[in-house]
Amino acid sequence: MLETTLRARPYGVPNTLYRCLTFRLGGAEYGIDILQVQEIRSYVAPTRIANASPELLGVIDLRGVIVPILDARLKFNYPVAAYTPSTVVIVLNLQDTVLGVVVDAVSDVLHLAPHDIKPPPPIYTHMDAGFVTGLAQVGERMLILIDTGAFLAGSVPERDLLATTVTVD
Repeated sequence: MLETTLRARPYGVPNTLYRCLTFRLGGAEYGIDILQVQEIRSYVAPTRIANASPELLGVIDLRGVIVPILDARLKFNYPVAAYTPSTVVIVLNLQDTVLGVVVDAVSDVLHLAPHDIKPPPPIYTHMDAGFVTGLAQVGERMLILIDTGAFLAGSVPERDLLATTVTVD
């Protein structure tokens, strides 16, 4: 998990490079651990599930696996925006759970040295943003690094995920 990776080592101490996939959402740029990314897909409207929480857009069939699709905009309280050709679904594989997260666009893959990653400002401890594990300045870009496990925790009631996550052997 990103949180474990970043918080387990002191900031500024040389170690291995942190590889992250960066994406845009509501004008900000975020980074997630590339090892949790299974694939990136063009946005296709998912099949809606009755009585699901608002951020659970529905499900898609991904090569025989039913994958829940979440809207990251709703998690971040960004205004609803129309889906465009650059809108994508990042399919994540978190331990035994596969799920998709809709974002505005994917930017690139970055390799960050540990000394490039700074701790989040104290304001994040007073907000519902415990998923922010660090910040990195990359040229003119400010990158917000998030722990996908913490970001998704509590986003969708467990009953919704259990009802939609099906593994086909």
